[in-house]
Amino acid sequence: MELETRKERIYQILEQALTPSELLVIDDSNRHAGHIGSSPSGETHFQIKISSPLFKDLPLVEQHRKIYSLLAAELKNGLHALEIESKD
Repeated sequence: MELETRKERIYQILEQALTPSELLVIDDSNRHAGHIGSSPSGETHFQIKISSPLFKDLPLVEQHRKIYSLLAAELKNGLHALEIESKD
């Protein structure tokens, strides 16, 4: 089954790779309508709130690098901005 929205794809990518105990993906694109980098079709700006045991002993910057790495394909294809709140 192909996932229809970027939000669903982001959720699945992070869920499979990081086995989070908490994961919330929020499409914030409507708050950025008209800004540089926004698209009329939306799905460009997201908030991610995630807690994963795989982040244990990783500095915050490394946690965020991991998330950006996992979402590289989405970033190349229209995802413009992420607001990340992560913890172990």
